[in-house]
Order: sequence, then structure tokens, then C-alpha cells
Amino acid sequence: MNVVSLCWSLAIAAALLTGGSSSAQPLDVWIGVEPSHEPLRNPPKGIYHATLDRQTGKLSPAELVGTIDAPGFLARHPRLPVLYSTGNEAGEAVVAAWQIDRSTGRVLLESLGVQPTGSGEACHVSVDQSSKVLLSAQYGGGSVVAYPLDEAGRIGPSTGIVQHQGGSGVVPDRQADPHPHWIGVSPDNRYALVPDLGQDRVRIYQLDTASARLTPFSDAGTARGGGPRHLAWHPNGRFAYVVEELLCGVSTFSWNAATGTLGWIDTQPMLTEAERAAETFTSGSEVAVHPSGRFLYAAVRGHDTISVFQINPQTGVLDPVEREPIRGSWPRHFGLSPDGAWLIAAGRDSDSLAVFAIDAKTGALRYTLNRTAAPRPICVIVR
Repeated sequence: MNVVSLCWSLAIAAALLTGGSSSAQPLDVWIGVEPSHEPLRNPPKGIYHATLDRQTGKLSPAELVGTIDAPGFLARHPRLPVLYSTGNEAGEAVVAAWQIDRSTGRVLLESLGVQPTGSGEACHVSVDQSSKVLLSAQYGGGSVVAYPLDEAGRIGPSTGIVQHQGGSGVVPDRQADPHPHWIGVSPDNRYALVPDLGQDRVRIYQLDTASARLTPFSDAGTARGGGPRHLAWHPNGRFAYVVEELLCGVSTFSWNAATGTLGWIDTQPMLTEAERAAETFTSGSEVAVHPSGRFLYAAVRGHDTISVFQINPQTGVLDPVEREPIRGSWPRHFGLSPDGAWLIAAGRDSDSLAVFAIDAKTGALRYTLNRTAAPRPICVIVR
């Protein structure tokens, strides 16, 4: 390695270790919200936007930038200035595409159209790595759906509803029926994985991006009565992590890319039995792996904390580091900045977004006192 290459490598390493960035350009923060059914808490329906100062962690005020009912979950197009959301239009459950317009100096969303899910409200959407397919999971409908995307990012009609059948029944009031809660692609983009809270299984589908079709392939069992909710990949592609909503734990799986199969390794609790018993209600929600691959974060509603774990690089197993209160209520979701320096926790019932600095050495969270208001936020994407 020559001197120039060595200096460049050292500069990159220093930036990663300090959580810093060479660019002063703020990051976009996209916020999906949940409509309120309380007469006195009925905010404008739509998608909100804020910016994050990547040097200080300060959030700008959140502004309404696109109007649609129930835009609970969001996803960004990998290449284009296009955003996708769940939603409801004229009483029909839809997925929606939005062009991100910055021409006036303000960020606004212009509709690129919607497509019906055909199976009830979507709780999660994602885009495959080739940018050819949008995927949605319908918790209430017990189904998943794939939609083709054109070159402009517009959504085509779905290629059909893939219906899950039956629940595990371990927790009778939550698992009598199937409840897919997340859908996303494998690191090689060959498969779509779906944690099904009602079935206590992660369903695995082959993904044909040319035809935007899902074909059942394999599945993996999770903890009995655990209620698998969301999934996060390790950057090395060898491990996947599933947050168990009902158990308030995180399960570690090995991923065999050659066979398209998951293998259970371990499940770590986020709360003790005594802590769960002390709360009226507790529920695991979001999970994310730090860009470095060294740490994992997972949230619990009711206890209103985010658990931090260190990841064993050889085995993928988790070791607890700390639990941090979110300085708000009901963390259904949180977002990590791409450089791994910041975490933004959404408090649905406190109408708040709180910013935490991430310690690059330990992964621990430090509340920055930076906080902004947003109406009932339930999804935060930082790009």
C-alpha cells in the first residue's frame, strides 16, 4: 500500500471510530405516522420530514410533506429520489409511491400513484436491491404481496396475493391466525424473508425480480410463543436477527445462502420475567444492526427502552451492553444514521423523536437532549 492509500485508509477508519463525517450536508429523516382515533389528538394525515445535522445530532422541526391516510411504514428507493409508503385511500388499503421534490428549496412529496394491496392494510414495505420489486406484508390479511417497479419507480399492479395459513396458537389471542409483520430480501437478493408473528416462523420465498413473483421455498421456526416481528441482517450476510414481539427477546439465526435456509442459534431476552411482570404490557418492536456489525439495537414498548447488545463476530451471539430509556413513550420504531453515529427513537404516544449518540467503542447510547415533535411517529428512516 502506498503512502496516499495508507493515509486515506486511516482517515476513513478515524471517521468511523469517531462517528464523524466529512460532509456537512444534513441527513433526511422520513417519518411515518399512525392516525389518532382520539378526537383531541387528530394530527394532519401524512408523511413528515425533518433533517439531522450529522455533526451535532440536532433535528430540525418535522414538517408535513405528503398527505395520505395511515402512512405507517416507509421505504426509500435504492437509487432514485422516490419514497414508498403504506396507506389508505378512499377506504382502500394501498401502497403508494412518492417523488421527492426539492426544486423549491423545501422538501415536498408528489404522488406517483398507488396500488391496492387486495388484502388489508400493509404494515411493512421494502424494495429489493435491484429496484425492480416492491414488497408488502399485511398483518391483518395474513399475506404478502409483490409489485413490479418501472424505471421511474412507479408501482405496477401486484402479481398476486400470497396467503399464509394458520397460526401457532401458543398465545391464543395473538396467534390464532397468521400475521406477517415484515418482508425484506436476503443479502444476495435471491430470497424474500417474512417473520410471521402468528405462526412463530420465518417464511422464506424465492424472489423472481424479472416477474416480481414470490415462490414458497423454506421456513424456520422461532421461539414458541415468541411472535417474530422484524428482521435485521448482519453486514457479513452470515447472521440474521429477529425481534420476538411477544417474548420481548432477540433470536440469532445463521443464514446459509447456498441453500436459502435459516438455522436458529440463540435467543436473548430484553427484559427479565420480573420486569415484564411489573409492566401492564410489554412488546418487542424494532431491531437493527450497527453498520460496523459490532452492535445490535432492539426496542421494547411498555418498558420504553432500547436494548444494546454486542455481537460476537465468530458466532453471531449477542451479549448485553445496556438498556437506554427512549425519553418518550411507546418506541414502535427507531432509525440509525448510515454512518452509525446517531440513533433516533420514535415515541408514538409522546409525539416525539429523540436523538442518541452512539459510542463507537462500546455501542452504548447517550441521550443528546436533541428532541423534536412529530404526531404519533411509528417509522423513522434516516438517509
